[in-house]
Amino acid sequence: MPGGPKKILCPVVPYVRLTSAHRNPGRLTHTPAAARAPPWRTPVTDHDQAPRPAADQAPDLEVLDEIQRRVRWLATRIVDAANHDRETGDGVKVGGHQASSASLVTAMTALWFAHLSEADRVAVKPHASPVFHAIQYLLGNLDRSYLPRLRARGGLQSYPSRTQDPDEVDFSTGSVGLGVAAPLFAAVTRRYVDAHFGERPHSRFIALVGDAELDEGNIWEAVADPATAGLGNVMWLVDFNRQSLDRVVPGVRIDQWRGQFAAAGWHVVEVKYGRRLQAAYARPGGEHLRAWIDAMPNEQYQSLFGPLSDGVRKRFLDGAPAEVEAFISDIPDEELAPLVTDLGGHDLDALLDAYAECDAVTDRPSVVFAYTFKGWGLPIAGNPRNHSALLTTEQVDALRAELGLDRETEWDRFDPASPAGIWVGSRREALTRAPREPSLPVRVPESTNVRTGKPVSTQEVFGRVLVDLARDEQVAPYLVTTAPDVATSTDLAGFINKTGVFAPDQRRSWNEDPMLRWAEGPSGHHIELGISEMNLFQLLGQLGLSWDLSAQPLLPVGTVYDPFLLRGLDAFVYGTYSGSRFVVAGTPSGITLAPEGGAHQSTITPSVGLELPGVTFIEPAYATALDWLLCDALGNIAAGPSSTTTAKPAEDGAYYFRLTTRPIDQAPFQAARARIGDAVLRRQVLAGAYRLVDAHQAHPELREAGAPVVHLATSGAVLPEVLVAAEGLADEGIAAHVVDVTSLDRLYGAWQRTLRQGVGTATAPSVPGAVRTVLGDRAPIVTVHDGASHTMAWLGSALGTPCVPLGVDGFGESGAVHELYELHDLLPGSIVNAALAALSLS
Repeated sequence: MPGGPKKILCPVVPYVRLTSAHRNPGRLTHTPAAARAPPWRTPVTDHDQAPRPAADQAPDLEVLDEIQRRVRWLATRIVDAANHDRETGDGVKVGGHQASSASLVTAMTALWFAHLSEADRVAVKPHASPVFHAIQYLLGNLDRSYLPRLRARGGLQSYPSRTQDPDEVDFSTGSVGLGVAAPLFAAVTRRYVDAHFGERPHSRFIALVGDAELDEGNIWEAVADPATAGLGNVMWLVDFNRQSLDRVVPGVRIDQWRGQFAAAGWHVVEVKYGRRLQAAYARPGGEHLRAWIDAMPNEQYQSLFGPLSDGVRKRFLDGAPAEVEAFISDIPDEELAPLVTDLGGHDLDALLDAYAECDAVTDRPSVVFAYTFKGWGLPIAGNPRNHSALLTTEQVDALRAELGLDRETEWDRFDPASPAGIWVGSRREALTRAPREPSLPVRVPESTNVRTGKPVSTQEVFGRVLVDLARDEQVAPYLVTTAPDVATSTDLAGFINKTGVFAPDQRRSWNEDPMLRWAEGPSGHHIELGISEMNLFQLLGQLGLSWDLSAQPLLPVGTVYDPFLLRGLDAFVYGTYSGSRFVVAGTPSGITLAPEGGAHQSTITPSVGLELPGVTFIEPAYATALDWLLCDALGNIAAGPSSTTTAKPAEDGAYYFRLTTRPIDQAPFQAARARIGDAVLRRQVLAGAYRLVDAHQAHPELREAGAPVVHLATSGAVLPEVLVAAEGLADEGIAAHVVDVTSLDRLYGAWQRTLRQGVGTATAPSVPGAVRTVLGDRAPIVTVHDGASHTMAWLGSALGTPCVPLGVDGFGESGAVHELYELHDLLPGSIVNAALAALSLS
């Protein structure tokens, strides 16, 4: 604005937090610096000990502008180095997003260098990852050696990653839309944590959003859910560059999006014009200029940013009213382009005003639409296909020279004694975080000693175990459950009756239900969601990261109808990729949910559980086994990600229990307990499998007769049919061992580890102990599963024996359990025939 750059006030270090107080010094806060810097931070050198700014030495917008230009250079050069300085040897383009990074440089500079505090958490638009790493480098949080290693093994990831990047990332992004919603659910988690454990230091949860990401449906599911309402510490900033991967977007949907956010109760801010345009609008006749810019087709306006053979004036006036031509007649050509393309998303002052406005609104989330353009400040600006375009070497050389850098200095940080260096140093101190503790100081019991005197389903037992854990004074405070409007139908009613439903304020219940006490208030431990499986896994993911983002570990448990786990799969993958730790129960499952028909019968979910990294898939059949497995899972989560209570890899992040509503007689398991003993049996159950029926002990005459042996390996609801088949085979003179596979995942993981060890050491792989213990007899195998048959078929390869897999390889339909089992060869007669076929192949 006229009159020179506006000053941004800063309190005396060592800690500075800049909010809207750059307009009002009375709003500045002063808090001690965080304790110990995390070990991944770059060591501070003597140069870094330059004097820190006092209140009367605060940098003005020119200093922030110098910083943003260096950020833009570094982000551009990071992508350039990945593509031009490194030989991959495979002929595949490395790629990167120089233009998409440039559009957010101003917004991110304003955030990190003039707005954020150490308690704030930010999700960065995936294609702006080079900007994020450039900022972390300038702040001293990233070693210089990483800068040329974007998209290289062991280097900077393509998109921000909590688990793979060397600098500290708050939210993984990359699967568009999911990283946007993550801060919203992190704020839901913080609200829960503050209500149960006392308020944490105030945090703002911020998402930097590509405008094309607003096409993702999961965003609107998150915005509309009642659980996310009223979160005044949430701000989304939309990089409104009106350009997608393939093209300049022909229509601007700002009115539609503004209306959708407002209808959901959000505070909406637009940062459309920069200071120069605002000043021009204030001149007599400026209203005509504004009306024309607002009315101009997006494609025409976007074309003004690139080189034009006919000049900006002619293109800008194409179709304009005469009043506009008259208004700009006295503006020189060299000043016209910077004026008419002066968007608010590239104006530090305008953005800081918007951030301050959002801070002032504390009763609802805020969204800022920051008008930007891709390639800001780069020669590829205005190109409709610049999304993944790369600057040429000559263009990078020119940009380097423009900043006064050369090949020797191009990666340098600011001189610590310079105004920019001093300011950056103060921001480093302001943003330094204390370490967080991922573990809980509690011991989850090995078992709740759940009692069962009659046939019972695993779904019912799951609910009962949670109720028993809610009575444990050590464990109960940390248990939190959530469900997408299926809490009662997945047996969480008992837990809800015991602990209540969470709401930020106490709410009166107008209906009395003797079976379900739906008491809502700040002390509740169940968070109810609308019918959105995406929201379920988004919330579980953030509850499982609460130790980091809210400094409070929790024990999160979610339930979902098993077939609809696939509707939330993208968010499930996102949570586990981010390193989140939680329990989810998919129930009811399989064609065993017979009357519901094919739309509600899951068949491929076991494959998902087996194949998804960071997830342990568990499918028990019996109550006590489920009790042991659930307590073990929660115990591992309580112990933190670097430790487990059982001898298995620490990457067991989340736990997926596939359960059923089919009541099963518990006597066979009790017989196995008596035969094996609890200590050994529990160890085998946790390892993934145990021998439910030992044919040679059950029928010693078969051993004496040297009868042929077959293994019947199975999981979950089909065990009663398998047990009948085993007796039928005994009648035929065949010894059939029945193996209850409680965690196909753990068995497969053990097998794979021995194979990989053999491959890595060029030695013959051995059969892992967990497999060898229960399938020690080298005999044919029949696998029986209420799921896709291939999921268990690998067991034959593990033992080098014939395998006949039985399962559900088509869509289900309505019917009785035995009718559907007959259709898919899961009845005892089919299992017997499969065993005979397996023996004939051996």
